[in-house]
Amino acid sequence: MSKPSFALAAHLPPAEAASVAPVFDSGAMESLSGGTGSVVTLAEAFRSVLAQGVHGLCFSPYLEGQAPGAQVSEAQIRQRLEVCRPHARWIRSFSCTDGHEQTPRIAHELGLKTLVGAWLGADAEINVREIDNVIALARAGCADLVAVGNEVLLRGDLTEDELIDCIARVKAALPGIPVGYVDAYFIFENYPRVTAACDVVMANCYPFWEGCPREQALPYMRQMLEKTRAVSAGKRVIISETGWPHQGSPFHGALPGPTAAVQYFVETAVWAEREGIEWFHFAAFDEAWKVGAEGDVGAFWGLWDKDAKLKYL
Repeated sequence: MSKPSFALAAHLPPAEAASVAPVFDSGAMESLSGGTGSVVTLAEAFRSVLAQGVHGLCFSPYLEGQAPGAQVSEAQIRQRLEVCRPHARWIRSFSCTDGHEQTPRIAHELGLKTLVGAWLGADAEINVREIDNVIALARAGCADLVAVGNEVLLRGDLTEDELIDCIARVKAALPGIPVGYVDAYFIFENYPRVTAACDVVMANCYPFWEGCPREQALPYMRQMLEKTRAVSAGKRVIISETGWPHQGSPFHGALPGPTAAVQYFVETAVWAEREGIEWFHFAAFDEAWKVGAEGDVGAFWGLWDKDAKLKYL
């Protein structure tokens, strides 16, 4: 997830914001206006989106007390994927070590498509294991898409050349399987050689972390997507992460809250379905360990809480 290191971006001017009509009725934010003029409650809209299923969910199987570095079991992965299975067509995983390498196989067994991530960081030995494992998983037929690294450039863990070398190695080993890189949307404009190295461009888009008020968040995210598309040379572009926290401290004009989180999720899902946008909601489950890394909002991005209980019904 893109951390609150962004400079506060300028919000869209009124004319541009109006170009993407809000899904929610402006007179009653708890309601959703349908195309026929019907009005349903926010809870009904949320249930409808979940029943239909979204394109994808960002998935980590951590249980209470676990954090990166903990060994995750097949049982907990399967249990949590079973929760997600009726509500998504794709699962995005983030790592191929510490047991996470089991996630793509189990997801495929459950009929889910997989965006399989190799987590890259500052530890060269771990990077080698991640890359070896993602190649093995894809060769075994467990990966529909491969992401080589997540926000590596944003964090400064690798240089541009080091990252491109990693992408090239995976692409050479996996002919016929789309390979790309995940980072904040603006990175692809700033690093055109990385963009050129990708088969598919995967952009993390967080209006919240740019201080955008919830009411302007959907048109602002659309602008993020268009900026990415403008530098992608016609390549497939996926929104690899987006979401809104239901609890925690405000970030400039962006206010966490359960109503805001549900509104953002439903608006995004309706827009993406209408426009044929591939997107992954962040996240399936709350993750308590993220409080230290991302402030008090870090643990509260899931549709389900840390105990896999759906939060908004």
